[in-house]
Amino acid sequence: MQANLDERQIEYLLKHKLLGHLGCYADNISYVIPICYVYDGQYIYGRTYEGMKIKMIRKNPNVCFQVENIENMAKWQSAICWGEFEELTDKAERNKAVSLLRDRISATIESSALRQSNYWPFSVDDLDDVKGILFRIHINTKTGKSSFYDEYQV
Repeated sequence: MQANLDERQIEYLLKHKLLGHLGCYADNISYVIPICYVYDGQYIYGRTYEGMKIKMIRKNPNVCFQVENIENMAKWQSAICWGEFEELTDKAERNKAVSLLRDRISATIESSALRQSNYWPFSVDDLDDVKGILFRIHINTKTGKSSFYDEYQV
């Protein structure tokens, strides 16, 4: 049996997860990819590189985003959001995105060696040196479902 998540539960799920799935659609092709993200209560922020998803999103910036919390097949929650993708080109907005991502992701990465390596995307001292495309998704609509277990509800 399933239950709808309320707004508070959806917000909690979005704010406390680190990985989600970005979905886009263009030219009769649907494409879904996992991303690291941070949610600030209004926008989903992320970073990516040029590729198929960016080509598709530039044609159609209307995207969806999905995140889940799965303990097992009987105890789970899932939220889906729809919104508009925006590439961040303004220096202040890019710096905000990098700071949010760095603070959120750093809190979950236990390896200081990883954070100091070239593989860690936010180890640069100058925020202008962060490579890739920084973006945000302005969420228009949210919905969520969960397995129906009272002890599991957030």
